[in-house]
Amino acid sequence: MFLGEYQYSIDDKKRLAIPVKFRPSLGRKAVITRGLDNCLFMFPLKEWGILAEKLSKLPLSQSDARGFSRIMLAGAMEVDLDAMGRILVPDYLKQYAGLAKKVVLAGLFNRVEIWDEAKWQEYKEKTEKEAGNIAERLKELGV
Repeated sequence: MFLGEYQYSIDDKKRLAIPVKFRPSLGRKAVITRGLDNCLFMFPLKEWGILAEKLSKLPLSQSDARGFSRIMLAGAMEVDLDAMGRILVPDYLKQYAGLAKKVVLAGLFNRVEIWDEAKWQEYKEKTEKEAGNIAERLKELGV
């Protein structure tokens, strides 16, 4: 399980250290892909398999289903955690998320989101201001 937010830097060799608390849940390999809201998603292999299976069953006849599957599946890359718990973030994913040197890794139960630090602060401030309204809308979903 992934919880909390952690600030890290991408080093000159494009490596990103993964928080020590996240490493046991990730294991030695993970999948990183395009996320939503201009961040990256990182999944343990097991969780990725569950999501990929669901995506593979979406109807090919629906444009939105094809598009979302393409973004998530074609954008995915398996990454190895090295002995120091670092991953190499592919350039195309860094560009997609606008990652600069400073990033935030946010634990969201079954995945980790990787954000550019400035974008995370902006997103978080905006969302925190709307928390009450969001909670009201989520009530309709049974949350």
